[in-house]
Amino acid sequence: MEIPLLSDVAIILGLAVVVILFFQRFKLPTILGFLVTGVIAGPHGLSLIDDIHNIEMLAEIGVILLLFIIGIEFSLRNLALIRRTVLIGGTTQVLATIVLIAGVMLILNFSLGEAVFMGFLISLSSTAIVLKLLQDKGEINSPQGKVVLGVLIFQDIIVVPMMLLTPLMAGGTQNVGLQLLLMGLKGIFVVVFVLISARYLVPKLLYLVARTRSKELFILSIVVICLAVAWLTSGLGLSLALGAFLAGLIISESEYSHQATSNIMPFREIFTSFFFVSIGMLLNFEFMLQHMPVILGLTIVTMLLKAIVAAIAGRILNYPMRISILVGLSLFQVGEFAFILSKTGIANGVLTQETYQYFLSVSLLTMAISPFVIGAYHQISSALITRFGRSEELDPIAPTATGSHDELENLEDHVVIIGYGINGRNVAKAARYAKVPYVIIELNAVTVRKEKALGEPIVFGDAVHGTILSHVNIHKARVVVIAVSDPVATKLTISEIRTISEKVHIIARTRFVLEMEESFRIGADEVIPEELETSIEIFTRVLTRYLIPRDQIEAFTNTIREDNYDMLRSHNERSDSNMLSNLKLELPDIEVAGLRVYTTDEDLVDKPLIDANIRNRFNVTVVAIKRDDKMLLEINAGTTIKTNDIVYVVGKPEDVMQFNVKLRKE
Repeated sequence: MEIPLLSDVAIILGLAVVVILFFQRFKLPTILGFLVTGVIAGPHGLSLIDDIHNIEMLAEIGVILLLFIIGIEFSLRNLALIRRTVLIGGTTQVLATIVLIAGVMLILNFSLGEAVFMGFLISLSSTAIVLKLLQDKGEINSPQGKVVLGVLIFQDIIVVPMMLLTPLMAGGTQNVGLQLLLMGLKGIFVVVFVLISARYLVPKLLYLVARTRSKELFILSIVVICLAVAWLTSGLGLSLALGAFLAGLIISESEYSHQATSNIMPFREIFTSFFFVSIGMLLNFEFMLQHMPVILGLTIVTMLLKAIVAAIAGRILNYPMRISILVGLSLFQVGEFAFILSKTGIANGVLTQETYQYFLSVSLLTMAISPFVIGAYHQISSALITRFGRSEELDPIAPTATGSHDELENLEDHVVIIGYGINGRNVAKAARYAKVPYVIIELNAVTVRKEKALGEPIVFGDAVHGTILSHVNIHKARVVVIAVSDPVATKLTISEIRTISEKVHIIARTRFVLEMEESFRIGADEVIPEELETSIEIFTRVLTRYLIPRDQIEAFTNTIREDNYDMLRSHNERSDSNMLSNLKLELPDIEVAGLRVYTTDEDLVDKPLIDANIRNRFNVTVVAIKRDDKMLLEINAGTTIKTNDIVYVVGKPEDVMQFNVKLRKE
């Protein structure tokens, strides 16, 4: 017996495999591949599918599972950490886009409902595409990545009330006030139901299920909760998608949310693929070709408008122009949730078929362009800033923590810390402990204001610009620590520092070992890759658990570090004007180190150097001693070392380490 649905599913999935494989060669988004699959298989393409209604039913399940996962991943606790970005940035981007798009539509003689609804659609960007591209670039935790994430979270949440408002905009009811009142009462009932279920019912149910240790029963229970709540909201006249989101929200705060996500994820991927395929089936490719000039014009207007609005949102959040432009270039496309919302609009008669075809065509083009724009958005941002000649201004509220610009001008021999995350905070703490003068450059205005109030010497600004660097006396600094999570900004900062000063010592943080060589090439003196240091920490703990002697572990870790760092440094040994750099260049195995004297061994302390015989015993040479706050530079045979001195020695790394061990023995 032939099953029509089975043949349709096989055709769609088989065609999708071929199309997506082709798209992956050009690094195009998977979502775009599903949409193109729908175009090819649909009635306006090769007409490979007999009954589109069956595919739309599968697509509806995909929407339910998609919003269910969004609900599970929506944590109120995590949202609180970035609430300012979500609320201010997200509200600005969505509302401004809706107002501008609706204004344009009204000028073109569209009805108010259709104009506002089109604003809803265009305001939404692609969470799936943008986050995937930023993850591939390693920039999710960069300043622009955090802003983009916050705005996308707001968009994912606001799509639910947009769905609820759509039937009202259709104008099918005369008493809008009564409808809003009924919707409000239904909303209150649903909220109460969600709170009771999340706090009392579902945790107890899932606990009983989890006690059985039956994977099948657990999956079945999760699916039943999802479909039951979706069915309940549908029965109240609300959408299935809203019910699925609320079902996810019920589970999100429980201890079973992560397991539920992992179990549902494979089903979501399959069924949401049918949703995007069904959207592609609705695209009339012939219509797109016939109206291509208009569609291209609308695409350009959409991209420019959304990019400008998102960039303004970044500026409102007090980010510099460069970061704001990167945010705008990340959020210019129309996203997948707009497709979900558009189906609601068609069902309620808010969207005509002709307008829908324009919307689909523009959306597909913006999504197709996204990988190329985001791939080059640093270059585009730099070109725009150079073209319009806009230098980054300093934040007038935060020149320094201790007072005036004059105090910054008097800074010298200090440490400049760029980025005030975990790494930057620890460097500042160490500098404060050692009484080394320092100043911090930070992009987050909230962090700057908060730390300034606590007494930190902190400046707001983007360190890729020479104006900011000159403001903190970079040319008089001894060390610069670049501790930002944006790899491109790190390289730009290194290059900018080197145009100002050749002598300052640059220590840069990177995520991956592969990024080290480029950082050394453009001027960094030391590059610390998190990937390498994390791996060293892991195997150190593993070896410790196997009771390997500590000195053997340290020797092994030193070998690993030397092999990795020296290999990359050999590509980029650059000349320097000071004596220490010349010494390192000519004698790469030599290390200069300051070592604290803890020992009271009479063979070393309170004994002339000629009698202590340090050079012959340890193969190191004492070149200076710091005693209390006084530096002793005239070292001779009669000089003595005392406990608590800091001794500066020159020697091979292994000899310096051996001497340090001796000095630490009490």
